[in-house]
Amino acid sequence: MALQAVLFDMDGLLVDTEPLWFEVESEVMARLGGSWGPDDQAKLVGGSLKATLDYLLAKASRPVSRERLARWMLDGMVSRLVSSAVALRPGALDLLAEVTAARVPHALVTSSERVIMEAVFRATALDFEVTVCAEDVTRIKPDPEPYLLASKLLAADPASCVVLEDSANGVAAAEAAGCRVIAVPNVAPVPPAPGRVIVASLAEVSLARLRGLVAGVS
Repeated sequence: MALQAVLFDMDGLLVDTEPLWFEVESEVMARLGGSWGPDDQAKLVGGSLKATLDYLLAKASRPVSRERLARWMLDGMVSRLVSSAVALRPGALDLLAEVTAARVPHALVTSSERVIMEAVFRATALDFEVTVCAEDVTRIKPDPEPYLLASKLLAADPASCVVLEDSANGVAAAEAAGCRVIAVPNVAPVPPAPGRVIVASLAEVSLARLRGLVAGVS
């Protein structure tokens, strides 16, 4: 088979936003009367805003409405994206440039809300013509729907797509969609599994490697 499309996650994979998420979660948890640590964040990496709200409220001693809590989270993150220097992950721009130059169809597939995705685009040099975010699907990662939708938008067979992900939730979603996957763990580990490629950085990934993975040469 030939490579038909490349599908990129966003937070923690292309952009180093996980430290910002940790700041926001810690700040919000303090307002809720609780504490927050790296283990808490690791449990939520690659998940939905809904899952994060559920987790925060379960730990809260001063609970608030879900609507207010969601607004605290989104406003806190957008304000940081606007005011902070958002770093790209090593190898991200080089791989994107190589994929773009070869005119390989590609898309961004994120569990984040559109307002977060758009703020990341404004804060970085990233730009995707095809995107899938939380509002575009009824079920987010680890459900395969986001990656199935992205492959459909690109008119690609999922089995001929390579997904690049940093979280176990994202990897599970991509594999359930039938895509080939390269995991680049960041905040939390991604366990080994048959057929699963795990690398330390996107700097280890080239277009030739993506083509080889689809062709059966990892």
